[in-house]
Amino acid sequence: VVLRPASGSRQRDAPGAADGLALASDPGGTLNFLAMVENLQGDSGRGYYLEMLIGTPPQALNILVDTGSSNFAVAGVPDPDVTSYFNPELSSTYRSEGIEVTVKYSQGSWTGVLGTDVITMPKGLYGSYTTNIATILESENFFLPGVKWHGILGLAYDALAKPSSSVETFFDSLVRQAKIPNIFSLQMCGAGLPVSGSGTNGGSLVLGGIEPSLYTGDIWYTPIKEEWYYQVEILKLEVGGQNLQLDCREYNADKAIVDSGTTLLRLPEKVFSAVVQAIARTSLIQEFSSEFWTGSQLACWDRTEKPWSLFPKLSIYLRDENSSRSFRISILPQLYIQPILVIGDNLQCYRFGISSSTNALVIGATVMEGFYVIFDRAQRRVGFAVSPCAEADGSPVSEIDGPFTTADVASNCVSSVSSHEPVLWIASYALMSLCGIILLVLVVLLLIPPRCQHRYTDNDVVNDESSLVRHRWK
Repeated sequence: VVLRPASGSRQRDAPGAADGLALASDPGGTLNFLAMVENLQGDSGRGYYLEMLIGTPPQALNILVDTGSSNFAVAGVPDPDVTSYFNPELSSTYRSEGIEVTVKYSQGSWTGVLGTDVITMPKGLYGSYTTNIATILESENFFLPGVKWHGILGLAYDALAKPSSSVETFFDSLVRQAKIPNIFSLQMCGAGLPVSGSGTNGGSLVLGGIEPSLYTGDIWYTPIKEEWYYQVEILKLEVGGQNLQLDCREYNADKAIVDSGTTLLRLPEKVFSAVVQAIARTSLIQEFSSEFWTGSQLACWDRTEKPWSLFPKLSIYLRDENSSRSFRISILPQLYIQPILVIGDNLQCYRFGISSSTNALVIGATVMEGFYVIFDRAQRRVGFAVSPCAEADGSPVSEIDGPFTTADVASNCVSSVSSHEPVLWIASYALMSLCGIILLVLVVLLLIPPRCQHRYTDNDVVNDESSLVRHRWK
């Protein structure tokens, strides 16, 4: 197993990576950002994936790009829902560690064996690199019918890695071996296009820096609050320019994250209800099926009509690096009223690209398709800039504005309680405390000093309910 470096040699301290930025392509070196442009395929319905060559001789697989998890895993046995899989027996460089690893999602899971092998990326960094890779031997509701990807590339922090955070993540391995800056950026180009699962839309994953051709205007940065998911702080939401007037802590209950593996914009239940009411109130459709808002029905219009003019703009305010300021990212209805399918010759049907969540606000593909998103791990911040591919009928469908004062919101909108402590960890601590009390009583009564050794494990549920990319057709 490739272990992450000790705390004294974290990647962000590597020479040449201090500022976390690399803005110019070097055709003769490891980094050539232009070569990474349009290296993704996919769409918001079933995710965006990158081609990778794994093993010796290389086996080509499509790997889902997911900033909401931290394991690199590929199908390791035939599966009815995947067209290709990685066969470790055919790779002379594969090394099995014999360590079982399981990742559970609310709507799926997989179990595999941890090992290492070499990978190359035809449209990525030059060279080959040795990384941890889990071969998936069993799965449930993970691979879906018709998907064109064969594995998942978790790009979040090692705190989410399974079976433990000591296992070095894929991107940490690249930073260490290729000596690239500790930063990557992501553009997903599916705005206003059908959520078809055809994999015909594109995108770009730029490893080690920022490609200027993938954004317009300025980059606005918000701090990363915790290094596990890419957790950020949301200050308020507006619908049609009207503030929802909720306590800002409601938007961050119990966390707010940026996750490319989530198909929708997911909102805590109270926030979701307020957003739906505001959209219904400000839209030009007063009588509208409640099932459309909950995702159990599609809404259909004549193909000659464009329903987007009937709905308002949605804005999310993020705290700026200067905590006294904020900026807002806005999406037009073309991003959250999403074309799904055509019925007959005349009807185009749409889904609502926002859903409720029980444990997070998730900035998923619905929002990310409007922006070029920079994950600047070196400076612990996430950046947003307008993406030039976020257009519909030649007009932009996303906006960034700022700065704005934060005088009207609390100085901290994130709960002071450690919100990322998994429930099972808390249960483990409670049981350990109870065990300790009982043993203390035994020591006092029996004068025997036994030690209670309670071995607890990480909570396997690492993602939000839709962080595993799924179709939501009903």
